[in-house]
Amino acid sequence: MKSVRLYAKGDLRVEDIAAPPAPQPGWVTLAVTAAGICGSDLHNFRTGQWISRSPSVPGHELTGRVTALGAGVTGFAIGDRVVADSRFWCGDCAACRAGDHHLCASLGFVGEICDGGFAAFCALPARLLHRLPDDLPDDVAVLAEPVAVALHAVKRLAPQRDAAVLVAGCGPIGGLAALVLAARGHSDIRVADRNARRLARVCEVTGARPVSLDAASAGSGIRFAIEATGSTAALTALLDCVAGGGAIALVGIMHGRIELDPNLLVEREVSLIGCHAFRDELPEAINLLAGAASQVRALVERHIGIAEVPEAYARLIAGDSQGLKTLVRP
Repeated sequence: MKSVRLYAKGDLRVEDIAAPPAPQPGWVTLAVTAAGICGSDLHNFRTGQWISRSPSVPGHELTGRVTALGAGVTGFAIGDRVVADSRFWCGDCAACRAGDHHLCASLGFVGEICDGGFAAFCALPARLLHRLPDDLPDDVAVLAEPVAVALHAVKRLAPQRDAAVLVAGCGPIGGLAALVLAARGHSDIRVADRNARRLARVCEVTGARPVSLDAASAGSGIRFAIEATGSTAALTALLDCVAGGGAIALVGIMHGRIELDPNLLVEREVSLIGCHAFRDELPEAINLLAGAASQVRALVERHIGIAEVPEAYARLIAGDSQGLKTLVRP
């Protein structure tokens, strides 16, 4: 079967590989119907930071159709349509026992610990799968994982509905955070992005207002912000513009470090809130998508085949995009 495999930093190859064998106990084989290219896929390609096995098939945002069941699997049947939880947790550490699987002491991800969705078929533990409603198409449902990430960030930030919220970055997570805020009844959503086409698309779909992060200041009345760029310069700008008593949710994957005067946080009581993946928001994300199919489709830039993935990586890393998501359709 056709697949994309990551061997090392900067080494991504399209290859023919064997289809997965019969699934082991507790696992399920899927025919992949859609997989999203995530910013973390690009980060891993650029840095090799999370390469734990080589080669591996990336793709942790995926939907599929069940084609085989391993021994002991219950709750699923051949032909079921499912979306995958991206997190591969141990189940035994203190965090897992508390239900905080995203904080697992040995947390890994699909596409790293096991092969992911940039292939015609993949095998996953049944515990990671959620059945999809019949009326939720694959090209919409595949965004459930990044929507869950956006939901988690919005919940961690916990802004009042009548408060202005500034989202820095209109990439997949930032754009979907704006969509989540709109779906949850927030009326004053402001978004900033240097990519004018992508910024305009997010504003059109979510009703957000475009702003310039460079021009924002502490007098703008913004107390809540989401940093979804991974840019240290953007975070520094947000620290300068968020008002006293405010909070910044950090969800972007950072490149570099910042100099931070802790007195800034102390004297203005500004909170920096780390947001890693998601906790238990995936079912909520599926429900949200069921009512937002047209908006989600408007945020997807293009559908591609397996052979086009390396070119898509290059295009996305270069910033050549006007939508939020490129979908791989094996």
